[in-house]
Amino acid sequence: MLVKVELEKLGLRHRTIELGEVELLEDITPSQREQLNRSLKKAGLELMDDKKAMIVEKIKGVIIEMIHYADEPPLTKYSVYISEKLNYDYTYLANLFSEVRGTTIEQYIIIHKIERVKELLVYDDLNLTEIAYKLHYSSVSHLSNQFKKTTGLTPSHFKKLKKKRFKNLDNL
Repeated sequence: MLVKVELEKLGLRHRTIELGEVELLEDITPSQREQLNRSLKKAGLELMDDKKAMIVEKIKGVIIEMIHYADEPPLTKYSVYISEKLNYDYTYLANLFSEVRGTTIEQYIIIHKIERVKELLVYDDLNLTEIAYKLHYSSVSHLSNQFKKTTGLTPSHFKKLKKKRFKNLDNL
């Protein structure tokens, strides 16, 4: 809604406004672009011109949605899911992501999966076997190894530390 209001203030006609994207009906002048950029920044938004950066943001959004908000992760390989969702060849997406972010899509997925494991360990009643199944790990040991490699802690040690911290907060 905010983006629509700002576009209208500047007299910019648009065809569509979707999450993260606007399709304008005409070219935008440098002055209008600067005004729009200032208005969006005040609202905590950013005007992006770089097509590569926009595609990377879409990749990140698909990964975050897939791991943190989907009831069940996709049954297909992540590479197939991301490629189909964005209508780009996965090799292109992977190379672009690595170029722009300096890390691989796989590493980004692992980081988010471990963050999701942390959430489930602390805020859910699922055990490690159920978490491994829910996040499509091949085994509990695979999840545990990846967790330890990423955080330096075993999942059970992490859970104990968090429970201890919550218990200490309750006593305040």
